[in-house]
Amino acid sequence: MDHPITLCIALIWAVSVDLWGGDLDGAEANIDRFVAHATSRSMGPYLAVGRGVKGEIAIRRGDAADGVETIRACLRELHDSGYELLTTTFNIALVQGLLALGEIEQSARLIDDAIRLVEQSGDHLYMPELLRMKARVLLLLPEPKAEQAEACFMQSLDLSRRKGAKAWDLRAAIDLAKLLVERSHHQDAKRLLQSALDGFAEGSDTADIKTAKGFLLTL
Repeated sequence: MDHPITLCIALIWAVSVDLWGGDLDGAEANIDRFVAHATSRSMGPYLAVGRGVKGEIAIRRGDAADGVETIRACLRELHDSGYELLTTTFNIALVQGLLALGEIEQSARLIDDAIRLVEQSGDHLYMPELLRMKARVLLLLPEPKAEQAEACFMQSLDLSRRKGAKAWDLRAAIDLAKLLVERSHHQDAKRLLQSALDGFAEGSDTADIKTAKGFLLTL
């Protein structure tokens, strides 16, 4: 339709689908197309979004240091321009990057801030993932808080199931199953993973589904 803003919106959500599926090459190709289109139309906030997504991809590819700095710069620019649509998404990616760098205390502060922001302003779609990430942070503290972490995992699972959000459910189930295995509760972990995998469309093969199926094989 030769409508540049609509095309950019379509591309950024196409990137989100790529990231959900674990297709980093596809995500990179789509975000490059997004950035090129936004550059040619001088869409300032969209350029910052593009850089932020590139930071998230860098973290997922193992370059956490560069990814964290890129996302921080992106968030500053987006805050200044009043564009907050993807703040929660980028905060989650930033927590993942900080965890990869061993910055546990910073991760703990950021995840708590992100949860408060969602509680105050909306974006409740992301609460299951925020709770899952909080649980992971709690397990990595100098003095791990396993009971609190398990409670966060259970809250994440409950929210996901009440909303019918299978993908969030699966991610929380994978992490909780790991905790159960550490406690030698292998059968509980197996049942949890099998339940989380039920209901996905035949042939679904995202990165999370592959991880869960591989984990089941070890059990």
